[in-house]
Amino acid sequence: MRDGPLRFLVKRLALVCTATDLRLTRLILRAQGRRPFKLGGACHLCAACCESPMIQTGRLVFHGRFFRRLFLAWHRHVNGFVLIGEHHRSRTFTFTCTHFDPATRRCDSYRSRPSMCRDYPRVLLWEPDPPFLPGCGYKAISPNADRIAELLDAEELPPAKREELKRRLHASEE
Repeated sequence: MRDGPLRFLVKRLALVCTATDLRLTRLILRAQGRRPFKLGGACHLCAACCESPMIQTGRLVFHGRFFRRLFLAWHRHVNGFVLIGEHHRSRTFTFTCTHFDPATRRCDSYRSRPSMCRDYPRVLLWEPDPPFLPGCGYKAISPNADRIAELLDAEELPPAKREELKRRLHASEE
Protein backbone atom coordinates (compact mmCIF):
# COMPACT_ATOMS: atom_id res chain seq x y z
CA MET A 1 0.00 0.00 0.00
CA ARG A 2 1.85 3.09 -1.21
CA ASP A 3 1.18 6.47 0.35
CA GLY A 4 -0.92 8.94 -1.57
CA PRO A 5 -0.17 12.70 -1.55
CA LEU A 6 -2.43 13.50 1.43
CA ARG A 7 -1.05 10.72 3.63
CA PHE A 8 2.49 11.69 2.57
CA LEU A 9 1.83 15.30 3.68
CA VAL A 10 0.30 14.23 7.02
CA LYS A 11 3.28 11.97 7.68
CA ARG A 12 5.73 14.78 6.82
CA LEU A 13 4.02 17.15 9.25
CA ALA A 14 4.03 14.48 11.96
CA LEU A 15 7.69 13.83 11.23
CA VAL A 16 8.61 17.49 11.76
CA CYS A 17 6.74 17.58 15.09
CA THR A 18 8.22 14.29 16.28
CA ALA A 19 11.76 15.19 15.21
CA THR A 20 11.53 18.52 17.05
CA ASP A 21 10.22 16.81 20.19
CA LEU A 22 12.95 14.17 19.98
CA ARG A 23 15.72 16.76 19.62
CA LEU A 24 14.43 18.76 22.59
CA THR A 25 14.05 15.65 24.75
CA ARG A 26 17.58 14.49 23.96
CA LEU A 27 18.94 17.98 24.57
CA ILE A 28 17.30 18.01 28.02
CA LEU A 29 18.62 14.52 28.82
CA ARG A 30 22.14 15.57 27.86
CA ALA A 31 21.81 18.75 29.97
CA GLN A 32 20.90 16.49 32.90
CA GLY A 33 24.15 14.60 32.36
CA ARG A 34 22.67 11.50 30.75
CA ARG A 35 24.64 10.06 27.88
CA PRO A 36 23.32 7.54 25.38
CA PHE A 37 25.14 4.44 24.25
CA LYS A 38 27.06 4.74 21.00
CA LEU A 39 25.80 2.78 18.01
CA GLY A 40 28.09 0.02 16.79
CA GLY A 41 27.75 -2.53 14.04
CA ALA A 42 25.73 -2.18 10.86
CA CYS A 43 22.37 -3.11 9.41
CA HIS A 44 22.29 -6.68 8.07
CA LEU A 45 19.11 -5.92 6.07
CA CYS A 46 17.23 -8.66 7.93
CA ALA A 47 14.13 -6.38 8.06
CA ALA A 48 13.05 -7.82 11.43
CA CYS A 49 12.40 -4.27 12.66
CA CYS A 50 10.11 -3.67 9.65
CA GLU A 51 8.30 -6.99 9.73
CA SER A 52 6.80 -6.59 13.22
CA PRO A 53 7.30 -3.08 14.57
CA MET A 54 6.77 -2.76 18.31
CA ILE A 55 5.87 0.42 20.18
CA GLN A 56 6.16 0.76 23.93
CA THR A 57 3.67 3.22 25.40
CA GLY A 58 2.93 4.87 28.71
CA ARG A 59 0.21 3.77 31.10
CA LEU A 60 -2.28 6.37 29.88
CA VAL A 61 -2.08 5.26 26.24
CA PHE A 62 -2.01 1.54 27.01
CA HIS A 63 -4.83 1.49 29.59
CA GLY A 64 -6.84 4.63 28.81
CA ARG A 65 -9.66 3.76 26.41
CA PHE A 66 -9.75 7.11 24.56
CA PHE A 67 -5.97 7.52 24.17
CA ARG A 68 -5.52 3.87 23.24
CA ARG A 69 -8.12 4.13 20.47
CA LEU A 70 -6.60 7.38 19.22
CA PHE A 71 -3.08 5.90 19.25
CA LEU A 72 -4.12 2.72 17.42
CA ALA A 73 -6.25 4.63 14.90
CA TRP A 74 -3.35 6.94 14.07
CA HIS A 75 -0.98 4.05 13.50
CA ARG A 76 -3.55 2.13 11.45
CA HIS A 77 -4.75 4.95 9.20
CA VAL A 78 -1.62 7.08 8.90
CA ASN A 79 1.32 4.68 9.32
CA GLY A 80 -0.36 1.53 8.01
CA PHE A 81 0.33 -0.50 11.17
CA VAL A 82 -2.13 -3.30 11.94
CA LEU A 83 -2.26 -4.42 15.58
CA ILE A 84 -1.40 -8.10 16.02
CA GLY A 85 -0.54 -8.29 19.71
CA GLU A 86 0.03 -6.50 22.97
CA HIS A 87 2.26 -7.19 25.93
CA HIS A 88 0.72 -5.95 29.17
CA ARG A 89 3.85 -6.21 31.31
CA SER A 90 5.90 -3.89 29.09
CA ARG A 91 2.87 -1.94 27.72
CA THR A 92 4.01 -2.73 24.18
CA PHE A 93 1.93 -3.05 21.03
CA THR A 94 3.11 -5.29 18.19
CA PHE A 95 2.03 -4.54 14.64
CA THR A 96 2.42 -5.72 11.08
CA CYS A 97 3.18 -3.00 8.57
CA THR A 98 1.11 -2.77 5.40
CA HIS A 99 4.06 -1.04 3.69
CA PHE A 100 6.38 -4.01 4.25
CA ASP A 101 6.68 -6.39 1.33
CA PRO A 102 7.66 -9.84 2.68
CA ALA A 103 8.81 -11.02 -0.76
CA THR A 104 11.37 -8.25 -1.29
CA ARG A 105 11.78 -7.47 2.47
CA ARG A 106 11.52 -3.77 1.61
CA CYS A 107 9.24 -0.84 2.44
CA ASP A 108 7.03 0.42 -0.39
CA SER A 109 6.82 3.89 1.21
CA TYR A 110 10.38 4.32 2.44
CA ARG A 111 10.46 8.09 1.74
CA SER A 112 7.45 8.69 3.99
CA ARG A 113 8.21 6.14 6.70
CA PRO A 114 7.30 7.19 10.26
CA SER A 115 9.86 8.68 12.62
CA MET A 116 10.02 5.48 14.68
CA CYS A 117 11.28 3.69 11.58
CA ARG A 118 13.72 6.49 10.77
CA ASP A 119 15.10 6.60 14.30
CA TYR A 120 15.55 2.85 14.78
CA PRO A 121 17.89 1.74 16.35
CA ARG A 122 19.11 5.11 17.69
CA VAL A 123 16.00 5.41 19.86
CA LEU A 124 17.15 2.32 21.80
CA LEU A 125 20.46 3.93 22.75
CA TRP A 126 18.84 5.87 25.61
CA GLU A 127 17.61 2.65 27.28
CA PRO A 128 19.56 1.20 30.26
CA ASP A 129 20.09 -2.08 28.36
CA PRO A 130 19.14 -1.54 24.69
CA PRO A 131 16.95 -4.42 23.47
CA PHE A 132 18.06 -5.01 19.87
CA LEU A 133 16.18 -7.65 17.91
CA PRO A 134 17.79 -11.09 17.59
CA GLY A 135 20.01 -11.18 14.51
CA CYS A 136 20.22 -7.39 14.30
CA GLY A 137 23.66 -6.24 13.20
CA TYR A 138 23.59 -3.20 15.47
CA LYS A 139 24.81 -3.12 19.04
CA ALA A 140 25.13 -0.65 21.87
CA ILE A 141 28.54 0.51 23.04
CA SER A 142 28.83 2.18 26.41
CA PRO A 143 29.98 5.82 26.28
CA ASN A 144 32.79 4.82 28.66
CA ALA A 145 33.55 1.45 27.03
CA ASP A 146 37.31 2.06 26.98
CA ARG A 147 37.41 2.67 30.74
CA ILE A 148 35.23 -0.38 31.50
CA ALA A 149 37.41 -2.59 29.28
CA GLU A 150 40.55 -1.20 30.94
CA LEU A 151 39.21 -1.99 34.42
CA LEU A 152 38.14 -5.50 33.40
CA ASP A 153 41.52 -6.16 31.78
CA ALA A 154 43.21 -5.21 35.08
CA GLU A 155 41.24 -7.89 36.96
CA GLU A 156 42.40 -11.48 37.24
CA LEU A 157 39.58 -13.13 35.36
CA PRO A 158 39.46 -16.09 32.98
CA PRO A 159 39.47 -14.75 29.39
CA ALA A 160 36.00 -16.15 28.63
CA LYS A 161 34.53 -14.48 31.74
CA ARG A 162 36.24 -11.18 30.90
CA GLU A 163 34.82 -11.19 27.37
CA GLU A 164 31.35 -12.11 28.65
CA LEU A 165 31.45 -9.19 31.12
CA LYS A 166 32.62 -6.81 28.38
CA ARG A 167 29.73 -7.95 26.19
CA ARG A 168 27.12 -7.64 28.94
CA LEU A 169 28.44 -4.23 30.02
CA HIS A 170 28.49 -3.03 26.40
CA ALA A 171 32.24 -2.43 26.57
CA SER A 172 33.17 -4.57 23.56
CA GLU A 173 33.26 -3.07 20.09
CA GLU A 174 33.47 -6.45 18.33
